[in-house]
Amino acid sequence: MDLDNVETFGQLDAGSMLAHINALPEQVNSAWMHSQKLDLPAYENIRQIVVCGMGGSAVGGELLSALVEDSSPVPIAVNRGYDLPACVDGPETLVIALSHSGNTEETLSAAGQAIGRKAHLLAITTGGKLAELAGKSNSAVWLFDYKSPPRAAIGWLYGLVLAAFSRLGFVDHLDKDIEQSVELLRHSRTLLGADQPSGKNTAKEIALALADRVPVIWGSGFLAPVAYRWKTQINENAKTAAYHEVLPELDHNSVVGITYPDEPADHITIVQLISKRYDHPRVAIRQQVTAEIFEQYGLDVRGIEAQGESRLAQQFELIQLGDYVSFYLAMLNGVDPTPIPSINELKERLAQAG
Repeated sequence: MDLDNVETFGQLDAGSMLAHINALPEQVNSAWMHSQKLDLPAYENIRQIVVCGMGGSAVGGELLSALVEDSSPVPIAVNRGYDLPACVDGPETLVIALSHSGNTEETLSAAGQAIGRKAHLLAITTGGKLAELAGKSNSAVWLFDYKSPPRAAIGWLYGLVLAAFSRLGFVDHLDKDIEQSVELLRHSRTLLGADQPSGKNTAKEIALALADRVPVIWGSGFLAPVAYRWKTQINENAKTAAYHEVLPELDHNSVVGITYPDEPADHITIVQLISKRYDHPRVAIRQQVTAEIFEQYGLDVRGIEAQGESRLAQQFELIQLGDYVSFYLAMLNGVDPTPIPSINELKERLAQAG
């Protein structure tokens, strides 16, 4: 596959995944503007926030939690599953249910429990059963309209949960960070888009380096969920095995697990997501030393430095880069990025089981 043959992309990309990736800056801007028009109750005495979601919806909660963990006056937990933790009990908890379709069964179960336990519920969705459930209980519902697979609506899902957190008064000055993020994403799009040739396109170069390899992406702090986003996008779009790690934790286990089976260097490429501006000074040292140890075992290690002034801008910039990489990997694999047949089969069989 020639990554500079844009006409071939159109033949493979029947679901228009590239168009959704290109639209990320507009998604973020539209979500932020839309959020200012939505009703939000004046919740009082909130002591904790639990964000419920799965897959491409849940990552918005992970990104928020990592972004504000050093400044938020309330803890934020991300719940991926059917049951809420026991600490969710009463109106001092705000449960934010994120589901693009509104029909995610795990999120519906958790939202129902939130209502039953008299916690506050904010549903962020395009509709479905979640909107109906929240409406019947007089809970807040933030509806938006963006037709795509959930993973392709990251600008809306993350943008809206950011806006909700901001409007609740838990974080200040996000307007400027959003503006800078949108501007940076629009500029980066000109450098990473399909029309930019491989020799000048970082996303295409990374995709070519990851072809026929198993990527292991790692990040630290506010970039840890971005590494996870890379992993899931490569899984779903490129249909490729990929994994993620978190620093400094990986230095206490994974750094040892590179001896067996024989010659892991033949199969694995490490991708480091680095913030020279915001990474903890000790993490910066660990990034370098850990990379050197992996390289001693013959592994290919590629460091990618986040661009942008704010931490939010750096998150979005690396999300965008990873999304383009996953798309170009799909093209190299000769697959349509949009269909997820194994997930659909699993859902069908679950439905048959009752």
